[in-house]
Amino acid sequence: MKNILAVLLSLLIMTTALSQTFHNPEALFNPSPYGFSHVAVVPGGSKLIFVAGQGGEENKEGKLSPEFRIQVQHALNNIKIALQTQQLSMKSVVKVTTLVVNHDAEKLNIIIDEFKKIWPANQFPVNTLIPVPRLALDNMQVEIDAVAITK
Repeated sequence: MKNILAVLLSLLIMTTALSQTFHNPEALFNPSPYGFSHVAVVPGGSKLIFVAGQGGEENKEGKLSPEFRIQVQHALNNIKIALQTQQLSMKSVVKVTTLVVNHDAEKLNIIIDEFKKIWPANQFPVNTLIPVPRLALDNMQVEIDAVAITK
């Protein structure tokens, strides 16, 4: 009887656990060095959480650092703060869109570095990076939105 209960409990946990998976088809280039995945698979019945584009504002007053890396760090932290209001973490993110003013290779490498800190072990969300001429606020260099999942 104990064994049957253990098996049933294991099956229940496996079917209710949130476990999105990320895939990179072998027929496509390996995006892991660039900090994203090609495909995210979300379990059926998942609830989607949308986080509006977050800039690199350091505080409620909207202070922006002139340094691109610091803006990326704060944009990611702002997403984290928004997700925490829903009892979620960055691990629940399946898709981001990254808008970058005057995009170049140096900025791409900064984004990759910062994404690797947030999503270790190459478990990156799907990402679309879009170079733009300007964002909503003066001196804003990056904006990142996110889609996360929960049960």
